Amino acid sequence: MTPSLLATLLASPIFGVVARLLLTFIFWGAGLDKLMNYPANLAELSFFGVEPSGVFAPAVIAVLLIGSVLVVLNRAAWLGFGMLAVFTALTIPIAHPFWAMDGEKRLVEFHVVVEHISLIGGLMVGAILCRKLELERQGREARLAQGAALGRKARKV
Repeated sequence: MTPSLLATLLASPIFGVVARLLLTFIFWGAGLDKLMNYPANLAELSFFGVEPSGVFAPAVIAVLLIGSVLVVLNRAAWLGFGMLAVFTALTIPIAHPFWAMDGEKRLVEFHVVVEHISLIGGLMVGAILCRKLELERQGREARLAQGAALGRKARKV
């Protein structure tokens, strides 16, 4: 049984927005940084062999920022969560191929990959919860519409 104070907090729409802001911070923070430091973004993509960097840089920024906005606003959140999860998964072989490294660098990159995998799991949970909320909202709307229809029918009789 969840304590009432905690249940109230968890049910708060503001708490939901803050949670989605925090979950996506790594993405929108990186997107804003890449936008504000565009030459460094191009250099980073080139360093990792993502070419032509001039084509991929705007795409990376768009995925990070649009995906984050969709999640934070909880509008087509499934798409935003998916964008961010796929992006995170793609960074593993591109930027963190620990299996091709030796020594301490291999260990550091392995831990980064483990964190990425956990983050992907968190994004998956977020998508599940947002979908559940969407279904609940649709159910409430359907019940209200059904009740209104029954009320109109009763008034006609």
